[in-house]
Amino acid sequence: MVFAENLERTVARLLIVLGIVAVTLSISAVECQYAAAAEGQKPLVAYVGTYSAPLRDALPTQVDLPPGNGRGIHRFLVDRETGGLKPLGVLEMGNSPSCLAVNAAGDRMYSVNETDRVGGNKEGTVSAFAIDRSDGNLTLLNSVKSGGEGPTYVSIHPRGKFLLVANYHGGSVAVFPIQADGRLGEASDIKKDVGKIGPTRAQNAPPGSFAISGHDRAHAHLIQSDAAGKFVLHVDLALDKLFVSKFDAQRGKLMPGEYPEVSLPPGDGPRHFHFHPNGRWLYSVQEEGSTIVLFDYDAATGRLTARQTISTLPRGFAGSNFCSEILVSADGRFVYAGNRLHDSIGVFSVGANGDLKWVEDVWTRGNYPRSFTFDPTGRFLYCCNQRADNVTVFRVDRPSGRLEFTGQFVPVGNPSAIVFLDLAAGK
Repeated sequence: MVFAENLERTVARLLIVLGIVAVTLSISAVECQYAAAAEGQKPLVAYVGTYSAPLRDALPTQVDLPPGNGRGIHRFLVDRETGGLKPLGVLEMGNSPSCLAVNAAGDRMYSVNETDRVGGNKEGTVSAFAIDRSDGNLTLLNSVKSGGEGPTYVSIHPRGKFLLVANYHGGSVAVFPIQADGRLGEASDIKKDVGKIGPTRAQNAPPGSFAISGHDRAHAHLIQSDAAGKFVLHVDLALDKLFVSKFDAQRGKLMPGEYPEVSLPPGDGPRHFHFHPNGRWLYSVQEEGSTIVLFDYDAATGRLTARQTISTLPRGFAGSNFCSEILVSADGRFVYAGNRLHDSIGVFSVGANGDLKWVEDVWTRGNYPRSFTFDPTGRFLYCCNQRADNVTVFRVDRPSGRLEFTGQFVPVGNPSAIVFLDLAAGK
């Protein structure tokens, strides 16, 4: 009897202890879940550059005349599951920070300010910002003259010590040293584009096209290094050329290369280009010709060899169209090209040898898509519809490359470019 009672008490105590252990383990599991959730909820931030002032001293051929509806650099919290954007604030800038670049460490941002007119030469400016890693807030570090009128594109050299800028109205490209604290020094090099201006009628223009935008004087539009940082490439829309320069990474100088330039068809107007992840193929989009040209790229010499030309527009299209952006997916399987006036994104599959094949055209749900970008995962594509004053969000079907509109419209005045910063990771 006594033994039975003792056994019962022992079992009861054991059950109590096991219960406490179970509760403790349960609490620990919940705490771990909350900790993991909190870790996963570190902000993914999007920044949208805008036209925040009207273009002044516009050339007669200037077809892109945003009224300046933006307020500066708009900051958003990104919903990782739906792709939605929630406003976090605006860094007020009245000089049109129309293109943005974030460094590899994710603690500095740079903008070109396109509508600034400073100094006797009416140059634009370039600005450096510190990024608060807790919430993505921006603090201006300094601004310098861009080395020409109307800076329209900015990128960072792979070594992270120099900034590359294309001045559209000035027809020049410039290099800026990035100092240890992220501030910009004065330009270490400025190069003016020189050559014969192409015709106002694009060789590959669609039937009935009156797409004339920049064949009046030199217009540098995009500048970007190759992956190794050995060569820096830039396009000039009016000269119908893609230039290749050796890069002196010690002095920040652009030097003549063995194959310094390649010509595009007369009047087609190269605007942007993007390298394939394999580094061997480069895709150039022509603003007035509405084409994509595939180049083979020799990373040892910088030589470009054209191999395929394909229209960005659906078969049978007639009339005017101005191409804008071109992107290669991170897996290298698809290319996306922007069409303004047709207001679409053309989707193309990439073959085994780099050749493109049309997949579909997707309406951007807004007017004049100036640029678009993938989120860091590649699951969503965000389109900046400049004249519609909105950013639209598309879900990317990774196997097929097709785009599906999510139904989300984000109001932003004259959006020009969007970049992302994942504060849960590096960039």
